[in-house]
Amino acid sequence: MRAQPVASHYIDGAYAEDAAGDPFDSIYPATGEVIARLHSATPAIIERAVESAARAQTQWAALRPVERGRVLRRAADLIMARNRELSELETLDTGKPLQETLVADATSGAEALEFFGGIAPTINGEIIPLGGDFAYTKRVPLGVCVGIGAWNYPTQIACWKAAPALACGNAMVFKPSETTPLCALKIAEILTEAGAPAGLFNVVQGLGPVGAALATHPRVAKVSLTGSVPTGRKVYAAAAEGMKHVTMELGGKSPLIVFDDADVEDAVGGAMLGNFYSTGQVCSNGTRVFVQAGIRDRFLARLAERTAAIRIGDPMDEDVQLGPVVSAAQHAKVMNYIQIGKAEGAECLVGGGLPRVQGFEGGFWVEPTVFTRVQDQMTIAREEIFGPVMAVLDFEDEDEVIARANGTDFGLSAGVFTGDLARAHRVADRLQAGTLWINAYNLAPVEVPFGGSKMSGVGRENSRAAIEHYTEIKSVYVGTGPVESAY
Repeated sequence: MRAQPVASHYIDGAYAEDAAGDPFDSIYPATGEVIARLHSATPAIIERAVESAARAQTQWAALRPVERGRVLRRAADLIMARNRELSELETLDTGKPLQETLVADATSGAEALEFFGGIAPTINGEIIPLGGDFAYTKRVPLGVCVGIGAWNYPTQIACWKAAPALACGNAMVFKPSETTPLCALKIAEILTEAGAPAGLFNVVQGLGPVGAALATHPRVAKVSLTGSVPTGRKVYAAAAEGMKHVTMELGGKSPLIVFDDADVEDAVGGAMLGNFYSTGQVCSNGTRVFVQAGIRDRFLARLAERTAAIRIGDPMDEDVQLGPVVSAAQHAKVMNYIQIGKAEGAECLVGGGLPRVQGFEGGFWVEPTVFTRVQDQMTIAREEIFGPVMAVLDFEDEDEVIARANGTDFGLSAGVFTGDLARAHRVADRLQAGTLWINAYNLAPVEVPFGGSKMSGVGRENSRAAIEHYTEIKSVYVGTGPVESAY
């Protein structure tokens, strides 16, 4: 199985290579097989990418917004027409099952391009009357933006960052995760085919030093990162040296609260989506599932039953529901957390082992795992695991669970399941998180802002809120009469 791209990078509307860059391999997580070899960007590649973006941005920003919108909408149409091809590549890149990638990855990227293409002509300022004089404001593009992606949603993240940036008149240089380097190249191809100027969306590959070079480049105006908190700290600090705009969408240890009047099937389904979708590799996952005493036994019985029925296997089989984790390193990390959970006294209700998948013995497989009797101070209740590991904690009353749910440095997401909507809204108001769900979990439509609070991030992606992070306001005061001066 091979997925070798034409070249490692996409710059100025075409593929580009520099074999002097350090080589690295793209691994299919289901088999451990090398499916592509790429080269990390050299300083020359980085400079070419930034220079071509700066050149294209001037041309792009001069277009009428409706013209920019048409390009983005054409790109969205092309992505939807090629959804299967792109979904299969996403599965090779990440190991996520095709059942999931067909509906959640390229399609959500297309929706972002369609949404921001549609609102591009509405990005404007306001008139401010001041008696005889007046002022007006304009939202103007920042210039060259850098996007740094995570490995869990490579296609979606590339589009979530590109769509608002381009709609506002910016250009972008995008660095995918070195773990999942393939999908962003196809998005770059499609944008060129849709009519984007050469250089408007460039893709450069590499590890941390490439991201650091981009984040500190003097011609870069904005950095948008999706990644871990430690990476976010480094990138934020580097960007601050140049007073660059930033958006940081980082990790979490999010609470999902199930009150005893919740619908059991819905609550179990929400908890499973918040822990096992994408093999648990979702930043917003509700990995601390707080279950009220009155519903605990019924919840756990149904959870164990439904978890045991999850179909694990060949990710290209559309009947398969759970694939491997993304890499050998991530596999070792997740299995270590499972051992820590057991050693610290949590009870493993289901899973906790290594499934044997015939024909895929070299893959990075982990059984979907549920721990019960978890205490707040346990490692698996405090640290982000990023794998299919759910921690279930007991609680008695509302005030108690809110205090415990908020007892973390993270603040990305939270969820509430209850039949009492007054309580649902009351609890949502008190939870310290940027993105919350009531009687649902992990839905992220492009129309809704997405992002975190506390250590989980800065700024918002998606919705009209993203426009504020890819433009700045220019104010113009217009005098209409004689200048009054004391001098």
